[in-house]
Amino acid sequence: MSRLKFLVLHGPNLNLFGRREPHIYGTTTLAQIDERLRALAAELDVDLEIHQSNHEGTLVDHFHANIDVAAGALLNPAALTQHGVSLHDAIKAMPFPVLEIHMSNIGAREPWRHHSIISPAVKATIQGLGWRSYTAGLRALVDLVRETRAAA
Repeated sequence: MSRLKFLVLHGPNLNLFGRREPHIYGTTTLAQIDERLRALAAELDVDLEIHQSNHEGTLVDHFHANIDVAAGALLNPAALTQHGVSLHDAIKAMPFPVLEIHMSNIGAREPWRHHSIISPAVKATIQGLGWRSYTAGLRALVDLVRETRAAA
C-alpha cells in the first residue's frame, strides 16, 4: 500500500517568518517549521510536498497538479485569507480535505483580518498556536483521512 501524500502550502510573505513581526509570529523560521513538519510526517508515516509562494496562481497550480494524488492539504493563505477568490475556488474543487492554518489568532488582530474568504471552503481552521498550528493541523488531517478511509 502506498503512503498517503499531503500538501503543505504557505502563502505570501511567510518566507519571512522569523524576521517578520516576531512579536506576532515569533522567531521560528519557515525552514524550521518545514523541518518540524517533515519530522512529524516521518513519525506518522506519510509523505509531504511543501511549497511556499508569494503568488496566488502558483498555490492554485499546486492544488490542481495534486488533485488526483494528494490525500489532504494544510494551507496558510496568509495575505490571501481575505481576498484569495481563486484559491477559495481551487479548494472547493479538491476531492480531499484542506485545513486552513494561521500562526496568529486572526480574530484577535486588526478588524479587516477577522473575515476569511478561505474558511468557508476548508474542513477546519487551526490558528493562534504559533508554529504548533501547523503540527496540530498535520496530526488532525492525517487522523481525519485515515479514519475516513477506514470507514469506507
